[in-house]
Formats: sequence, C-alpha cells, structure tokens
Amino acid sequence: MRVAELSRTTAETDIRLRLDLDGTGLSQIATGCGFLDHMLTLFARHGRFDLSVQCKGDTYVDDHHTVEDIGICLGNAFAQALGDKRGVVRYGSMLLPMDEALILTAVDLSGRGMLCYDLHIPTQKVGTFDTELAEEFFIALARRGDMTLHIRQLAGNNSHHIIEGAFKSLARSLAAAVAIDSRFSQEIPSTKGVL
Repeated sequence: MRVAELSRTTAETDIRLRLDLDGTGLSQIATGCGFLDHMLTLFARHGRFDLSVQCKGDTYVDDHHTVEDIGICLGNAFAQALGDKRGVVRYGSMLLPMDEALILTAVDLSGRGMLCYDLHIPTQKVGTFDTELAEEFFIALARRGDMTLHIRQLAGNNSHHIIEGAFKSLARSLAAAVAIDSRFSQEIPSTKGVL
C-alpha cells in the first residue's frame, strides 16, 4: 500500500497527516484555516487521494506557519508513500479551466525539489487567507516532496478561482505522475536507475 502517516510538532504547529495515494478522494481536513481546508478537500477529491489533516497552529499570529507546515508535511507524505518510485509514470500535467481562470501545472517526480511559480493573484486576501501563502504552500510541497513543480496562470482575474484552479490542476497532475504504469511496474523511471 502506498500510504504515509506522519506527525510534525513544532512551537508553531502540531500536525497529524495521513495520505493514501490509491484512494477514492475521501478527506477529513481541519487546519484552523478555512480556505486551506477548502483547497485540501478539493485537492484530495480531484487527485483521488484519501487525505486526513489535523492541525493546531498559531493562527492567532496569522496562517503562515500553518499553511507552510502543512505543505511540508504533505510533501513528506508524498515522498514517503512513493518510496523508491518504482513503476510510477513520473510525469503529469494538466491545463485546467476554473471559470475565467486557466491554470497549467506540470510535475516531475524527479527527486529534485523545485517550484517555478507564475500566478498573478490580484487581491491580498481571499476571505481571511493571505493569498501570498499559496506560493509558500507550493514551495514547501515541492521541496519536501522531491518534485519539480511548475504552476502557471494563463488567464484569470478572480483570486479564489486562480488559487482553486492551481490546487485542482496540481491534484490532477500529481494523480497522473504517481500512477503505476503496469508495463514498467518494476522499473525506476530514470536512466540513472534512481530518482
């Protein structure tokens, strides 16, 4: 089973997370940040990942530590659940429309954590959520997940739609990348023999 279960406790956050790569899209999310709850719920559904996240964070300061640390934990969970990445497709991409927003994501489970980010979010907030935190989440996910991640906005002017489109598009890209290719189920998808 490609499952990861982990916890992370710091002076700023206390997180419990469980990820099943071969799930059905079920989620139980309680981060203390409503907008992030919404994004992770749809991320699980569109990626068909079973995801459970509980976080107690210092949201009385702001949501920064909670959002970043959950990105760290989710990245760690992907890395753990993938193991040596034997048999995975490795690459995935999705061009996703979210109303007027059009978001392209592409992922490579390369073993090299990197984010190339090109979203132009017009407002500083969606509800109480600082929109700059979307980038912090994706940076943490890419670095800890050992994946190269490109996120690019091709159209859009509604901040909620842009961020939601990015989470949905990423979920679909990751679902494609982590899928097992039955033709090569015992192979590492790299000429190096390791990812």
